Amino acid sequence: MKALFKILVLLTSLMLVSCEDEAMFYVDNIPPSVPTNITTETGDNLVIIDWNPVYSDDLAGYAVYYSDSYNGEYHLLGTTSNSYFNDYGASNGITNYYAVASYDYDGNESELSYDVAYDTPRPEGFDQIIYDFRTYPNYSGYDFSNYRVESYNSDYTDFFFENYNGVLYLNVWVDSDIQDMGRTNSIYDISVAPVDGWVAAQPDENIKYVRAIRGNTYIIWTYDNHFAKIRISELYEDAVTFDWAYQTAAGNIELKTNRGIGERTKKQEVIVNRTVN
Repeated sequence: MKALFKILVLLTSLMLVSCEDEAMFYVDNIPPSVPTNITTETGDNLVIIDWNPVYSDDLAGYAVYYSDSYNGEYHLLGTTSNSYFNDYGASNGITNYYAVASYDYDGNESELSYDVAYDTPRPEGFDQIIYDFRTYPNYSGYDFSNYRVESYNSDYTDFFFENYNGVLYLNVWVDSDIQDMGRTNSIYDISVAPVDGWVAAQPDENIKYVRAIRGNTYIIWTYDNHFAKIRISELYEDAVTFDWAYQTAAGNIELKTNRGIGERTKKQEVIVNRTVN
């Protein structure tokens, strides 16, 4: 009986050692899932990248990459434990493509995300004031390219303000375009410039104009093929206060983007060709 007991103890011990060996030598080489729904939001020298969280017990974080083209070589931008990342090194007027991978505590990293996610940052400004061009002609226009107030008839002025017999207007010269996009909650509500719907010049007039309305956002297509937007925050008889954003990349209609495209395919930048007078 003792001999039988000893044999059972020995077999049990061998089984326990075998299980311990299997646990000791188990190697995790399976990465977490690929992140999905990559979206971007542009700012001034800033792109905010968001994605859906990956749910995994051993998830350690995310690696964010960038490239100058969708199918190009991607470089590591940084890592984060959050499901968003702020690219503070993005340059205004330069388009970057973004991809995200997830990784676990064993260093396993997923493939890059498949979404087409790209953005072109642009400068912006807030609480800018210009005045009625008949009352204060030297402070009535705004030049987006140099971020400064100009006279209404300066060669650099992109739009100017007018009080015409008590009715308030935003004006551009005939070689530019303007469009009222309606009431918005902030300057960020309008993402891209429209394709059509621009205001036509009246016969024998050298300007195009729209009514200035507090809370409305307007898109301007400048004479040198750039797009800008302004939102009126305050309006007075002789002055207008507005927020603005200006796309420094010529022909690029992106004023703010926030998108995630499900199937990964190469896409071209949307460019509008326009003859510069």
